[in-house]
Amino acid sequence: MEGAGDSAEPNTSLFPIFPASDSSQKSSSDVPQWLQNTSFTTDLSVIRESVASRYDITYPVGEEEEGGEGHAQEPPQAKAPPSYDLLESSASDRDHDSDSKREKRSRKKKKRKRKRSQDAARREGDDYASRKSGVRAWEGSDTKPAKDYYFDSRGDRDNLVFGCLYRMDVARYKLQNRSSSSGSNFRVLYRGRNWGPFSNADEDIDALDGKLRSEGRYWSSKYSALERHKGFKRVRVVALDRSLNIAGEFIPFTESVEVEAPKNVTANEESWEDEVLRKTKEFNKMSREAPHDEKIWLAFAEFQDKIASRQPQKAARLQTLEKKISILEKATELNPDNEELLLCLLKAYQSRDSTEVLIERWEKILMQHSGSSKLWKEFLRVARGEFSKFKVSNTRKMYAHAIQALSSACGKLCRQVNQTAKPPSMDPAIIQLELDVVDIFVSLCRFEWQAGYQELATALFQAEIEYSLFCPSLLLTEQSKQRLFEHFWSSNDARIGEDEALGWSTWLEKEEENRQKIIEDSSQEKEGGWTGWSLPSPRNNEISTDPDDLNNDVIAAEEVGDDFETEDVKEEDEIEALLKKLGIDVDAEAESEVKDASTWTRWSEEEILRDNEQWMPVHEKSGASYNDEAPDREGDEQLLGVILFEDVSEYLFSLCSEEARLSLLSQFIDFFGGKISQWASTNSSSWIENTLSLEALPDSILEDLRNIHEVMTKKESALSNFNLEFLLGSSIDISRRTSMMKFLRNAILLCLAAFPRNYIMEEAALVAEELFTTRMNTCTSSVTPSRALAKSLLKNDRQDLLLCGVYARREAASGNIDLARKVFDMALSSIEGLPMDLQSNAPLLYFWYAEAELANCQGNTSESSSLRAIHILSCLGSGVKYSPFKCQPSSLQLLRAHQGFKERIRMLRLDWARGIIKDHSVALVSSAALFEALTTGKSAGVGVLEETFSMVLPERKSQSSQLESLFNYYVEMLQKHYKQFQLSRVWESILQGLKIYPYNPKIFCAFVGISHLYTVPHKVRWIFDEYCNKKPSVICWLFALSFEMGRGGSQHRIHGLFERALANDKLHDSVVLWRCYIAYEIYVACNPVSAKRIFFRAIHACPWSKKLWLDGFVKLNSVLTAKELSDLQEVMRDKELHLRTDIYEILLQDEIK
Repeated sequence: MEGAGDSAEPNTSLFPIFPASDSSQKSSSDVPQWLQNTSFTTDLSVIRESVASRYDITYPVGEEEEGGEGHAQEPPQAKAPPSYDLLESSASDRDHDSDSKREKRSRKKKKRKRKRSQDAARREGDDYASRKSGVRAWEGSDTKPAKDYYFDSRGDRDNLVFGCLYRMDVARYKLQNRSSSSGSNFRVLYRGRNWGPFSNADEDIDALDGKLRSEGRYWSSKYSALERHKGFKRVRVVALDRSLNIAGEFIPFTESVEVEAPKNVTANEESWEDEVLRKTKEFNKMSREAPHDEKIWLAFAEFQDKIASRQPQKAARLQTLEKKISILEKATELNPDNEELLLCLLKAYQSRDSTEVLIERWEKILMQHSGSSKLWKEFLRVARGEFSKFKVSNTRKMYAHAIQALSSACGKLCRQVNQTAKPPSMDPAIIQLELDVVDIFVSLCRFEWQAGYQELATALFQAEIEYSLFCPSLLLTEQSKQRLFEHFWSSNDARIGEDEALGWSTWLEKEEENRQKIIEDSSQEKEGGWTGWSLPSPRNNEISTDPDDLNNDVIAAEEVGDDFETEDVKEEDEIEALLKKLGIDVDAEAESEVKDASTWTRWSEEEILRDNEQWMPVHEKSGASYNDEAPDREGDEQLLGVILFEDVSEYLFSLCSEEARLSLLSQFIDFFGGKISQWASTNSSSWIENTLSLEALPDSILEDLRNIHEVMTKKESALSNFNLEFLLGSSIDISRRTSMMKFLRNAILLCLAAFPRNYIMEEAALVAEELFTTRMNTCTSSVTPSRALAKSLLKNDRQDLLLCGVYARREAASGNIDLARKVFDMALSSIEGLPMDLQSNAPLLYFWYAEAELANCQGNTSESSSLRAIHILSCLGSGVKYSPFKCQPSSLQLLRAHQGFKERIRMLRLDWARGIIKDHSVALVSSAALFEALTTGKSAGVGVLEETFSMVLPERKSQSSQLESLFNYYVEMLQKHYKQFQLSRVWESILQGLKIYPYNPKIFCAFVGISHLYTVPHKVRWIFDEYCNKKPSVICWLFALSFEMGRGGSQHRIHGLFERALANDKLHDSVVLWRCYIAYEIYVACNPVSAKRIFFRAIHACPWSKKLWLDGFVKLNSVLTAKELSDLQEVMRDKELHLRTDIYEILLQDEIK
């Protein structure tokens, strides 16, 4: 037996691959080899004590588990760590144990094999089977799996059965050793009382799964309610500020300063109530220490909004609103002249008070701050958007009060500045205030135009331009000036924009000459001779004082009045009889007469047609004479088009600064659809307000949107025919566009007397002439339409170099490059004989000439045009006298040009640092960049522009229209030659441009154009959302919508964009967004019922827009009944919108047909 036992002993080892050596069998102890591993003999309490001492963890002390049968047990000690002793067993026991274990293992293997076969069969029948069998392969393994993640492509139905996720599908986390992460200075606020960094190591994970199933995970309703509870303690990671003491004058970029993490971590608990109390205490302390810091008060008020968002009860939210109002009232009491605090307070009042009370509060504050243009602009926006109280006449009065108050403030500032040696036209405060008055005036004109009073809007522009730009050079008070202007306005002479207009000052001079001639003629007649026949006054015309005669006269007058009344009644009876013969009952109600919605559709179409035709005011005398000759409908319309002096007198104001006058004229040209260079920075309030008040998309923005649509449709496989231009349709009628261009051409040519040698106005006049002539003459011709006008202007001033350049550019744009070269060569050759102030504009001519040559690069002429451009730019850089192109420039000339450009740009650095940025200096930098791009490479040209931008402070860069045009050129160069740069560089440059100019449509167009080459649509959407939230504007939302429509995006995404845009306080008044939304629902989403709801929301938000009201008649006639359309027209009349067509005219047309 012993021998057998000895012989069988080596076969009973669990690891037969490694047989035991003789030395191991002769050891002093007969312990089995599989228990001699160090992992079984290590004291685990040492590990647990080291971890607990390091993280201050206390483990609960429990009883030891009982051993199996036949094992020796020792009594447990109170606080002794658990120890494990080796057990001895005989050879027979070991053989018996090994046999039983082998049988158990074999049974388990068979059971697992049978289970695997069943699972495989189940998976073949059901694709959505459980995935636990696949997970078992790696759940207990110590080796790293092949993949760190798995895609759940089929789903797990067990999640629905058990109500939770499978425990192996939930990510597991290990505690990070905080001491090893140097430089990460943070502290953790522990919110749970019984939560520790370690869970109990002896706790069974299956028991933990059962606990989660019973209590739910973090997404369950129980924990959601707990999160919303104001007493819940939350876990947050709060970064600590690093206080670095650096001895040097700058922070080195190469060295990184590491700060050790704090050894002692404090546990702080803070609920929502604790946070409210803490922050309130902090805000109270800061407001006491710095009562004049507006940011503290505004942050305090914003924190009240955060508190109100957490309160479900309406009464609690109202109480928080009252607290916010009291905070802002205290802030305005301490800072009475702070406009931001006043606006925040009035916005809080708007959430609480009624419309009447709110308007009273606004009026009270405006009485105290009548010279604040910012408050007046916000007040006009709020008052205009109140649907219940809106009327055109009331809003018109508010605009009159605003203009009069701000013009009085301008006059007061001018009188104060006159007492000093500085002229008023140079004072920055006066310039800014006059610019704000011009913006409010243009807003009034746009309001009148959109309300249907086009003649009044045009007359307002005519009156103000005449009043401010063509004022006689006389020392007059404001009252005397208005009386003199009334004489001019009431005359029958032409005003600005009309044929044969002279201007107010010239007209007054001619009137004075005519008066002097009349006086001379009358004095010659009084010297002697017959003076003509004179009839004596009849006696019966003398006034009688006899009471009987007076009574007789009164009785006779009454009889005559009765006769006239009877005649009027007879005429009315005859008209009613005629209408009854036509089948029209006058006494019937309007809604019973129009029973078909198509009648209202034809009425709206006729109304739109008349709006396009009738926009020019009519003179009083011509209107009266026309009415006498033809007392019909057209005569009545002519009478309605007469604008008297009383209609415009309340809105007239004087301008003394050149910037304000130029702004008025530029916005006038832009208002009537003229093409003009960028007249203001896109970050200016004028540009932002102009885009907010758009009713239709202008050509400049439509061109960029078309480019985006072309790029997106080329990229996407499924073409989308829907874009914003399709939704809104044509913005202007062709005949109306032609008459407007003639009106603009006449007005600009007259204004050139006030702005001599202004190339922007001259170019606008030539473009208006081209548009007018092209519309009139549809036949094609090689002659440039503006050639005759340009030559006539050059005859008047042959030293106007920039006019020569503008004329040459128009010829080059029309394809006449040879004639353009002759004009450019003539102008550049005659520069040296001109005064120095005119020679400073030479870089503009050189740059325009080079651009025209590069634009002419086609086919075989591309090399020749490039050489010509290099020759032109080298003459500018080297400073030599210009000579026409004959051959390729030499290397020496190119070297001199390189050095010359560098020297001239270095000289500009001082002026640009002080904010003196002129158009010719921007042209010089652009010429240098273009020269480097043609000779050295595109990267060198872009580098010149980037170096130039570094010379200007960021604040001045964002407010300068010249620098913005230079940045547009920089982006255009990057976009045109993107293949020669890294896309990351182009992308980062465009994003940097969006940060500086977040309202620039050119940069948004380049952003979308490059995005499909560099990144995915999701990132583009993320950037659009970021700018829409931080810098909301109509431009940003329009390009985001165009991007989605071009890609054929989801309707839910587009609906979300519209709703988010119109939920903004300022964008809520954007007519163009509302019109796009309505058209999208009708033409793309094909949901007229939803469009009807949006239409009612739109007219409630923008009740002044007549075009928005008429969209309901034209586009929603399928869902709006005749009764509803009739009610809409009545509401339009009640709001005092100008309606030119009577419904009876449409009914008469139906009867006649």
